[in-house]
Amino acid sequence: MPIRIVTVEREYGSGGAAIAQALAERLHWNLWDRDLTAEIARVAKVGHNAALRCDERVDTFLYRLFKVYARGSYERSLPMGDRTSFDADTMVEILQRVVEDVASRGNSVIVGRGSAYFLRDRGDTFHVFTYAPVDEKIRRLKSIGKSDKEALQSIEEIDRERASFIRHYFQAEWPHRALYNLMINTKFGDEHVVETILQQIAALEKLPALKTA
Repeated sequence: MPIRIVTVEREYGSGGAAIAQALAERLHWNLWDRDLTAEIARVAKVGHNAALRCDERVDTFLYRLFKVYARGSYERSLPMGDRTSFDADTMVEILQRVVEDVASRGNSVIVGRGSAYFLRDRGDTFHVFTYAPVDEKIRRLKSIGKSDKEALQSIEEIDRERASFIRHYFQAEWPHRALYNLMINTKFGDEHVVETILQQIAALEKLPALKTA
């Protein structure tokens, strides 16, 4: 089956977003990264910053506890569209619809945001996970202006948030290795990674269709 969608999950600082962009350019496909958050904001009719605050994050424990009590009273009777708050739960509900809509159009590279989990049953999707040694991630982040301390702190905090997001919404540890077609170390350079992805996609497309029991 021809591959029509590639999802790129990434450790923070491994260059996954830049690799996804380069891959989309090579394939002449649409890139869905920041535009995905913007599309969610448009669908939800909220400001872009509101969607950005919930991007690949889980609401705090206290907020979720409040929602449990709220749902036991007045909010229980309200349909989704009548709720005025926009939170991580709302974000994920809309995110799934948006990701599935993007995938239905094909020829797309989608960065993170649980896309590999939403699209895990599609045979026309190739899932990539990028990682790198800490020193390589720090080098990449320093190149965009972060100090060593800022880079290390961001690596720890953002990857922890992403792991929590996947654990909470998909009941899986991050990264869930069985999900990916390719997990690749980016320390050898973006061009090498893009070429490897393209080679693996070409090889996969030549394989006979898998038989199911």
